[in-house]
Amino acid sequence: MIPVVETKSTTHDVASAFEDFARAFEAFKDTNDTRLGEIETRLTSDVVTDEKLTRIDAALDDAKKRIDRFMLERSRPPLGVTSDAPRDPAQAEHKAAFHAYMRSGEATGLKRLEEKALSAGSGPDGGYLVPDTVEREVLQRLSGVSPIRAISSVRVISGGQYKRAFSILGPASGWVGETAARPETGGPKLSEMSFPAMELYAMPAATQTLLDDSVVDIDRWIADEVESAFAEQESAAFVHGDGVNKPKGFLAAPTIEDEIWEWGRLGTIQTGGATFPATNPSDVLVELIYALKAGYRQNAAFVMNRKTQTAIRKFKDAHGQYLWAPPASLGQSATLMGFPVVEAEDMPDIALNASAVAFGDFKRGYLVVDRAGLRVLRDPYSAKPYVLFYTTKRVGGGVQDYAAIKLLNFAA
Repeated sequence: MIPVVETKSTTHDVASAFEDFARAFEAFKDTNDTRLGEIETRLTSDVVTDEKLTRIDAALDDAKKRIDRFMLERSRPPLGVTSDAPRDPAQAEHKAAFHAYMRSGEATGLKRLEEKALSAGSGPDGGYLVPDTVEREVLQRLSGVSPIRAISSVRVISGGQYKRAFSILGPASGWVGETAARPETGGPKLSEMSFPAMELYAMPAATQTLLDDSVVDIDRWIADEVESAFAEQESAAFVHGDGVNKPKGFLAAPTIEDEIWEWGRLGTIQTGGATFPATNPSDVLVELIYALKAGYRQNAAFVMNRKTQTAIRKFKDAHGQYLWAPPASLGQSATLMGFPVVEAEDMPDIALNASAVAFGDFKRGYLVVDRAGLRVLRDPYSAKPYVLFYTTKRVGGGVQDYAAIKLLNFAA
């Protein structure tokens, strides 16, 4: 009898969603064990078993999506409550002026404040800075929704780009006797990395009726509207962006087989074909893990999309234990061989020449650069009777340590 995996889509109880997820995984393991037993005895699995496993796997993904959504909603800080009101008089003045601009288009207060602060780019050409509380809310939401941002290093800058020097070889050193002559050491070989901040925009629309309603929380409304638009664009760029008017994703970095790895390229492990090997498929994952130096493995994580995770869920070790494990508690990630699994839907599917799995310490390996300031320009003319809000932020990104990330490439 096919086990029924319950899904409580009508409830917002996170605990219930987590229980659904746990039950779905137990049903998945039982059904997959049955499938493996059929393959061992008959060299093939039953079609009914395969279909059943596919349905349970889909239910498992749906339960995980609900948990992620509930946890994200719970983590959002309230914007409209009294405790969030700015305590600094200057911030309170900025917030009041911003609300007046958003609701009625009155920009006098914002112009005066930004002229007083000597802010560049203010006015009709560049829009106006949103209050700090709104900017913090948007960035916090992006950290929860954008998977690569959540595991990477983030730097806030005031200029147009972030530059950092790094040593390719490092200074020469060695052992020497107490009274022996000290030969002069060679100097470090330095180079420079540059991370420009590119403009990302969204254009939410509102009716004047909504803006005139004093009960509507303008701060929360603008954060809600730009969250998904910014997160979607960011997530894609951090994975495979080409660096042209957008951040450069880690999959856009040059690659080289890990045996001959050199700085400036990401090392790759080859699977030997367009899919995982038919026998001992998890061996390539072990090879991927140990391609990373020990200092990076301590904080490493797997990055892949849901389809790839579906294939890996079926893998077992030599003792019959599943290598993929569900989150131990709410708010935690699933694990693979003891390392967290980060779901990034912009990662490619398993296919020939695709790097469908990444493994590494992204805190050290990938850098996200945010230019301080989120700007809004009110446009009541272009889409009458709606009011458009051209909202922009500047963000950049790129690989900063090529030794910290390894890729699993599905190729011979």
